[in-house]
Amino acid sequence: MYLPFFPLKLVAFPDEEVNLHIFEPRYRQLMGDVESQKINFGICSYTNQLSGYGTEVKLIRVHKRYEDGRMDIQTLGIRPFRILSFDNPMPGKLYSGGEIEFLPNDPRISQVTHHEFIFYLKEILHLLNYPNVFDPKTVTSFTFAHKVGLKLEEELELFKLPSENERAEYLIHHFKRMIPVIKAVEQAKEKIKQNGHFKHLDPLNF
Repeated sequence: MYLPFFPLKLVAFPDEEVNLHIFEPRYRQLMGDVESQKINFGICSYTNQLSGYGTEVKLIRVHKRYEDGRMDIQTLGIRPFRILSFDNPMPGKLYSGGEIEFLPNDPRISQVTHHEFIFYLKEILHLLNYPNVFDPKTVTSFTFAHKVGLKLEEELELFKLPSENERAEYLIHHFKRMIPVIKAVEQAKEKIKQNGHFKHLDPLNF
């Protein structure tokens, strides 16, 4: 399959809404083609170089059009892919594109892994003061992946795993590593706050 590309320094996960501000001429041209031809495009993950992976995304709507041609758009991630070829630019276009193949994805997850994943997800969202109201039946490894402290490279590692069970196990390992660190930081903050107040201390008897 051949897709036009939009390289960005982010990982777009399947079923994730990604809002973009379009201002470069090549990507204005891309969005014009996406609208007129009713086609999808690929957000390719860029770290310090093109990663070789991306997500097919669908244009949901144009939120705002500016007089100078810029636009704010809303997109939805569909399927992850591997880049097989990269044409920069595509023939006759300002933007890049290339051949892709979609990554395998097994949505199954064991009951034990799912239970452990939900337990630690609730804990880390609570520690990060992020609203953790969600339906455990519908939440996936991708739902909060941008909210739990993963580095860009770690998000890409998660993205490339071929099954929901493996992705959940990857995040459980991350949660177990991060939760003690977050708790230690919060304790340090509390200690610093207390050091700024007057304290009533009982004198010691020697």
